[in-house]
Parts: sequence; C-alpha cells; structure tokens
Amino acid sequence: MNHPSEYKRLIALTLDGSRNAFGELYEATIKDVYKTVYFLIREPSDAEDVIQEIYIQVYRSLGKFDINRPFRPWLMGVVMRQIQSHRRKSWTNVRTLKKAEQIDQAVVYDFSSEVVNKVSNRSLLASVDRLPYKLKQVVILHYLNDYTQEEIAATLEIPLGTVKSRIHAALQKMRKKQKTNIRAMGKVEELNESQ
Repeated sequence: MNHPSEYKRLIALTLDGSRNAFGELYEATIKDVYKTVYFLIREPSDAEDVIQEIYIQVYRSLGKFDINRPFRPWLMGVVMRQIQSHRRKSWTNVRTLKKAEQIDQAVVYDFSSEVVNKVSNRSLLASVDRLPYKLKQVVILHYLNDYTQEEIAATLEIPLGTVKSRIHAALQKMRKKQKTNIRAMGKVEELNESQ
C-alpha cells in the first residue's frame, strides 16, 4: 500500500482508538522500515530494538502528524531520528553481553530477493556499507527504498541541495573505490602471467 488516502484513513482510525488500524499501518510500512533499519544498523538484535522504538514513537506522535503532508517521508523521518538516537546510545555505552535469545525471538522479514534484484553484487553492497553514515543514509533511501530526492530532504530535514551533493559524493566515492579495485586486480593478473 502506498496510497495517501489509505494512510489517512488508517491514521484517523488509529487516533480514534483502533488497534487493528494501527496493525494495518504497521503491516503496510514494516517492509520499508525494516530494510532501512537493517542496512543502517546491521546488528539484528539492535535492529529489532530500533524497529520497536520506531513504532512506539509513531504511535505516540500520530496525533501531531499533519494529515495534509505525505505520510511516508514523515515516517522515514521518525525512522532516521530513532536510528540516530540508537547510534548515539551505542557510542556512549560499551556493550559487553549480547542477548542470548535474540535468534529465538527475532522475527525477520526475508527481503533478500528484493535486495538481490536492486543490488546484485556483494562488492557494491560492501562499497555502500563502507560509506560514511550520512552518505549511506541517502543512498539507502534513494536506491533501496526508491525515495525521491525531495522525499529524502523532507525525511532528513535537510536542504534538497544537500541531498543531491551527498548522493553525488557517495557515487564518486564508490566509483573511486571501484577504479582502485580494478587497477589492483590488473596488477595481480600481470604478476600471475609473468610467473
């Protein structure tokens, strides 16, 4: 579901107290939220915690949502703020123990076929993963979640020009890394041929 009127209907019903409507809103949005969180957090147990916090925050904040604005960019704004909050917490806290039951209790959506369709090689995924966080954010929103540059600007609450420059910078870094890898591969092949 990606129809604005359906989001408005579910939000109105949720605000009137319908838990089923919030459940439908959750089901309609979890796929995009999960993909985004997974690619920006990487640790499955942490991703699950962040997703839970996101939906708690969405539920609490729906009353403040301007129904005349698009819902998806607003939702991704909540997602990005919760991810930032998690990153700040993880920087200040040293984690010594992992949760033992994380695998047993995790509910993981399998979107691997979608990822393979959109990003079909490991080196490209690795290049994206090595990008600085701010660049990785815009690449994931734009290329993985198909957000427009305008939607990304609204989501991250930054100017459109900043979004464009971050996408450009990310692509430049990835191209530069790819050229370096190709040159290194050529040198290795030359060494093997001369032996």
